[in-house]
Amino acid sequence: MPFSAQRHAERRDGLRRALADQHPGIALIVTHLPNVRYLTGFSGSNAVLVVGSEPASDLLGTDGRYVDQVAAESPGLPTVIDRDTLSTVLAGLTGVVAVESGMSLGEAALVRAMRGDPIVTDGLVEGLRAVKDDDEVAALERATAITVAAFEQLATEIRIGMTELVLARRLEQIFGERGAEDRAFDSIVAAGPHSAIPHHQPGGRPLEAGDLVVVDAGARVEGYHADMTRTFRVGGSAEAWQDDIHAAVAEARTTAADRYRPGAEGRAIDAQARLVIADAGYGDRFTHGLGHGVGLEIHEAPNIGPRSTGRISSGMAITVEPGVYLPGRGGVRIEDTLVVTDAGPRILTEAPRDLRVVG
Repeated sequence: MPFSAQRHAERRDGLRRALADQHPGIALIVTHLPNVRYLTGFSGSNAVLVVGSEPASDLLGTDGRYVDQVAAESPGLPTVIDRDTLSTVLAGLTGVVAVESGMSLGEAALVRAMRGDPIVTDGLVEGLRAVKDDDEVAALERATAITVAAFEQLATEIRIGMTELVLARRLEQIFGERGAEDRAFDSIVAAGPHSAIPHHQPGGRPLEAGDLVVVDAGARVEGYHADMTRTFRVGGSAEAWQDDIHAAVAEARTTAADRYRPGAEGRAIDAQARLVIADAGYGDRFTHGLGHGVGLEIHEAPNIGPRSTGRISSGMAITVEPGVYLPGRGGVRIEDTLVVTDAGPRILTEAPRDLRVVG
């Protein structure tokens, strides 16, 4: 169900307070589309939002393709409709404005030409987005439920000889059949030696008996992204090295997930997971961060890795995804999406994590 106009207004008020703490009386121009959606509900591909010093000065700009959509998704919010959206919005403002640090060079040049050098803000909206409200958690729950069910269905359909690409597209079809609006990101299906490549792009390699198959994918619902990874073994005889790395990754995942609690340092959680994998003899084969926030983007704040700063908070939706990758042989990754609560982590992608034999 769509989020309410009142909820979006409350979010803009929260941003207004955060902006006023740093730059009183200044209007912020928001152009990053996930931030616009978070603050207004509008999901079109062209949008410029002005969050003014008072609620009455808030304004959303888009173009004629979205006249009906913006009225439906952002009721009650004043709008301007013009293909040259940013110029039109800027023409209605006076004085110095603030912009997001991620604004494109072209957009920033236009702001300077029309309003002078702007105040550049960094992470104001993203900081608000990092902690999810009840409506956002509900959307994530729907997205992860579809993802879990789709993984289970796919596991029953995997057969020797199917290609990575066929499996990836079939999983995405299942997402749609179960009610997702889209996939959350480019689905990863990596078989055999390809499973040692963390972000392998699925191709025409057929599955062979004994392959490890890493499947990393998620459904998207109401703009919110699920993220889940499971590793399967395709028939054949078990090999000790496969069981060894899977056991190490599973232990690291359990160890880390339990530490996703309010006040914990992301860097410290990452270090605990790496310690487990290092003790198993694969310390140099865990080659990426432990986790990341999920929401209106598949990668958002906070980051959980060796260079993380800050602490996690109740309400954050984050992944935990340790892995071990042996080049030329294969790899294992186990990933869950969870929500941090005062009582501890709540796993949204609750599904078996054993090295399931398929095919």
